[in-house]
Parts: sequence; C-alpha cells; structure tokens
Amino acid sequence: MEPGEPGEAAWRGPGEGPLGGRALLELAVATGVTAWATWAVLLMPGFRRVPLRLQVLEAYKQGLRPAVGYELNPWLLCLSHYRAWKAGYHGKVSFLKKDLWKVNLSDCHNVIVFLAPSVKPPLATKLLAELSDEARVVAGRFPFPSWTPTSTLGQGLEQVWAYDMKEVRRAAQSSVEGSRV
Repeated sequence: MEPGEPGEAAWRGPGEGPLGGRALLELAVATGVTAWATWAVLLMPGFRRVPLRLQVLEAYKQGLRPAVGYELNPWLLCLSHYRAWKAGYHGKVSFLKKDLWKVNLSDCHNVIVFLAPSVKPPLATKLLAELSDEARVVAGRFPFPSWTPTSTLGQGLEQVWAYDMKEVRRAAQSSVEGSRV
C-alpha cells in the first residue's frame, strides 16, 4: 500500500510500522495531560466549593422563593440538578441553562452572584438598570469594586458581600453630585 492511500494506518509516520507499546503509552499520557489541562482551566473553577450561603439550595432553605439559578456550563448545570435532587429539593428549586446577560432580572428581589472580578463592572451596570431599590445583591469571593457593601460575612474564600440597591444608588448619586462641585 502506498503512503496516503485509503486504509493506511492513521498513526504511522513515513516508513514506520504499526503503533508500538511505547507510542501507545506516549499517546495515552498526552491525552491524559490534555484532559487534565482542559479540566483545570475550564471546568475545575466552577466545581470548587461554593460558600454555603451562596447556593440556590441554601437560598431556598432560608425562605427565598422562587430560587432560580442560571448557568451556561452544562457540567455545572448537571451538578446543580444532582445536588438539588440529593438534598431533596428536586422540583422546588430551578436551574436553567440561560445566559445571565440575556435574562431580565427586574422581578428579582435577591440576587446571588458567584462570578470573576472582571465580570463585576458590567454586571453592576446591568443590576443597577434592572433591579428595584428593594433588591439585595450578594456577591461571593469577589466584591463589586465600585460598590460599598451594606454588610459582609465570613473571611477568605468564604467571604460574602451584601449590597442593598437603594444604598448603592444613593452612594452613586452622591458620588456624581460630589464630582460636579
């Protein structure tokens, strides 16, 4: 069989025989490293322990209804459904595969966010535009950089910041008026 003809072994280089044991081991190691790197960069951050007070299940336990979580990552969505089922909250809390940026949050009174710092400034703009003065926003691990929290709880990776939208707007208005003077 000439090189390049249909049926040629895909794993053979020019002049090589069948794929040997060492080559198979190298291929397996390379595949494993690639899978681990994908997990570490893309998936693992979402599977890290989320502070208990930020979980939708905990929000439901504390009486916040409806309790709805939005997630685009299908693995995290599946994990959320499993955790709700395991805790006995299947059908009581909802996890929807929706883009947070496309969801209208104007009916929400309590918003819990667990997002990276780089996302907080545009999210702050969205929340200011859509939430009422009576709404409260709770942020985990990373605070909103331009907002002053109404209260904080915990330390380190377990720290959360609570913001009352009425106070956030009042501080923003004072800042704007102060810069005009």
